[in-house]
Amino acid sequence: MMKLDGSAAVVTGGASGLGRASALALAAAGVKVAIFDINEELGEATSKQIGGVFCKVDIRSEENVLAGFEKARAAHGQERILVHCAVTAKAGKTVSKDRATGQFKRFSTEDYAFCADVIAVASYRIASISALGMAALDPLEDDERGVITLTASAAAQDAQVGQVAYGSLKAAVNGLVLPMARDLMDLGIRVNSIMPGIFATPPLLATPAKVLETLSASVPFPKRLGKPEEFASLVLELVRNTYFNGQNIRLDGAIRMPPK
Repeated sequence: MMKLDGSAAVVTGGASGLGRASALALAAAGVKVAIFDINEELGEATSKQIGGVFCKVDIRSEENVLAGFEKARAAHGQERILVHCAVTAKAGKTVSKDRATGQFKRFSTEDYAFCADVIAVASYRIASISALGMAALDPLEDDERGVITLTASAAAQDAQVGQVAYGSLKAAVNGLVLPMARDLMDLGIRVNSIMPGIFATPPLLATPAKVLETLSASVPFPKRLGKPEEFASLVLELVRNTYFNGQNIRLDGAIRMPPK
């Protein structure tokens, strides 16, 4: 079991939602947490709440990410724990009809490439930079040096209409996990991903109440949205339990998304 108290962690997207819940849970367990986020106001507030450090980071920028790790490590030392939650994306069907013109259009290659950069490429960027730093740490029990948790999505397995980019690229995040875990096995660094279902995060809670009621009712059990604290609970277990490695884990109340 990895000892959390006194360890250092980096949590991307830690200013709100799943990332914030993860940062709070890790800090409550005695971990020194650095938050990476582009929202300076919320990021600073969360960091102050947990006694951590905030690093303004755009995950699409290699230079920005490297600077964030440098700041985090200067404050807390080399992280043993990485939790990557930060994401943004664009929605759209592969081919759809433009309401204004009545003409067919496709989800552009440029939009797909943007999503690839912010979902798949950013996941590799952040995980590999963190792993490079972890490799130099002294080993703990079982010769473990660190643990990386990526955030995929239930959409990686059953994406809906309009999620051609998001679904396929979250599947790519899952695809990173096993080969990366095997690449890093001799260094004692574990890699897993979590596939959350419908969670009560700020973007979702901004939707109309009736939509939220319908979504809640669609979950087999419990019939409600997932709580960010439940995601954070799984993050802690993946960190603590050294035998979790190379896994893609759904956390979704048994929901399977319909086409639309």
